[in-house]
Amino acid sequence: MALHEHPHRSPGFHLPSLRRNRTASATEPAVSADTGTHTARAYAFASLRLLTGFVFLWAFLDKTFGLGYATPSGKGWIDGGSPTKGFLGSVAVGPMESTFHSWAGDPWANWLFMLGLLGIGLALVAGVALRLAALAGTAMMALMWIAEWPPAKHLSDGSPSMSTNPFVDYHLIYAAALIVLAAAAAGDTLGAGRLWARLPFVRDHRWLR
Repeated sequence: MALHEHPHRSPGFHLPSLRRNRTASATEPAVSADTGTHTARAYAFASLRLLTGFVFLWAFLDKTFGLGYATPSGKGWIDGGSPTKGFLGSVAVGPMESTFHSWAGDPWANWLFMLGLLGIGLALVAGVALRLAALAGTAMMALMWIAEWPPAKHLSDGSPSMSTNPFVDYHLIYAAALIVLAAAAAGDTLGAGRLWARLPFVRDHRWLR
């Protein structure tokens, strides 16, 4: 009688399975590297978010209480000082020069500016409502960019403007940073972004994310 082979009954290992195991083992370092890169990127965005948030929050605190940095002691908002009069009143160039002069020191301008600083700063530090913070911050930075008007080489009185770049200045950098942080959902790391996103009214209105 001839012997018949039955490969499907063989208890030994199969090369295809070994190849699959080798493939899986080879992908493990790649997966680990991708995870590490993603984690590093998340923490980098979170660090940028916290630092940018501190810029806005500190500006609010200094202008409110006169901490002696940009705002001298005794000249804070709570002391009767105006957080907009100095900056807007000194605008000396650009298409909105006279408009900014008329806004300088007005109560509505003071409140809007200070609430903007506080709201943007708190949103960034907490990692919530980053899209709203990016929208409000970009609008604020755009107005401040127009107030300084980098394209001008000379002020209205003919003196040098001391502008170092005709387009890009720190206001545009801040605006770009805010937009990037919102797009990257930077509040999910070292922030309350994930908890914020789970709230019913945020789930129903994604623009609040």
